[in-house]
Amino acid sequence: MKLAKRVKALTPSSTLAITAKANALKAEGHDVIGLGAGEPDFNTPEHIIENAQKAMNEGHTRYTPAGGLPKLKECIIEKLHRDQELSYDPGEVIVTTGAKHALYTLFQVLLDEGDEVIVPSPYWVSYPEQVKLAGGVPVHVEGKEENGFKITPEQLNDAISEKTKVLIVNSPSNPTGAIYSSEELRAIGEVCLKHDILIVSDEIYEKLTYFGEHHVSIAQLSLELKEKTIIINGVSKSHAMTGWRIGYAVGNRDVIQAMTNLASHSTSNPTSIAQHAAIAAYDGTQEPVEEMKKAFEERLDKVYEQLIQIPGFKCEKPKGAFYLFPNVTEALELTGFKKVDDWVEAILEYEKVALVPGSGFGAPDNVRLSYATSLSVLEDALARIKNFMEIHQK
Repeated sequence: MKLAKRVKALTPSSTLAITAKANALKAEGHDVIGLGAGEPDFNTPEHIIENAQKAMNEGHTRYTPAGGLPKLKECIIEKLHRDQELSYDPGEVIVTTGAKHALYTLFQVLLDEGDEVIVPSPYWVSYPEQVKLAGGVPVHVEGKEENGFKITPEQLNDAISEKTKVLIVNSPSNPTGAIYSSEELRAIGEVCLKHDILIVSDEIYEKLTYFGEHHVSIAQLSLELKEKTIIINGVSKSHAMTGWRIGYAVGNRDVIQAMTNLASHSTSNPTSIAQHAAIAAYDGTQEPVEEMKKAFEERLDKVYEQLIQIPGFKCEKPKGAFYLFPNVTEALELTGFKKVDDWVEAILEYEKVALVPGSGFGAPDNVRLSYATSLSVLEDALARIKNFMEIHQK
């Protein structure tokens, strides 16, 4: 069967690939520790589950409007006003089948063949692939490690061409945990305004910030920036609802309407029951969100100190999300490996610990470790990695 050219060009997800290998080893009976997960290890809070059950019992199991339930849109609008003092109306909001599908739909309605999208690296693995699927061209700008993996206004300005249409901002970042300050965002925003570039602000990790840091949306810095920004978010990370698949996009009315029209021909609507669950997530108590954030912060504090004691590991302490992203160049040299992908496979083979190679994120000198698992499991995993380094040093 001859496949379409657009799918032949796709790069398989490195996170899913390493997870598949780890699961295969588990199925064979091996004691495998997976640190590749991009989801909280907490169950969805009870009041959210109860609202979904209530919705089913009351018969809310049919189609909804393609752009989402009006009540859920209201909750999203209230959340944005409460958290960031941003004001939107229902015509500027679309509820989607997860934040990933919000991004996919957005690129489909924005990009024509050859349009360029600036993708700062390290990047979430799906950004460049979704851009390519829409006929666009991802243009990578390296966030230097010495600058906390963040790009500068000068770098952005140099990367802009007559074909540039979009800049992606992801703060807090997957995979680095980096957070852009208000000043950094404002400077980047000024470049976008100067060149009339749309900003796509992926804020899915906004609730997971640590050590006194706070998330700032580029859209809240000025009215001009708000008008040039599409915010992408959802309940997956903040409320431990990855499997419910509810995300959203807010911004320019014409863009949101185009996304809604496309959704009506693709998904019809996000799952009705999951939308009722998301209503409870935003409209109910936020105490479980704070408890989960506190747990992640405690794990990070303890595990980070152990991580940097492993030979060949260098890592700045992240300020958000739930990933560590150490540079392992020296670790590869110590153990005689040339590529991080081979080194990661060897650790999985010998120590049964699954890490995600940074090559999939545009950072071949790094690996990603998720600390969205228990402290005891994390400590066991780090002990195994340390043992691998000690045994395999040349």
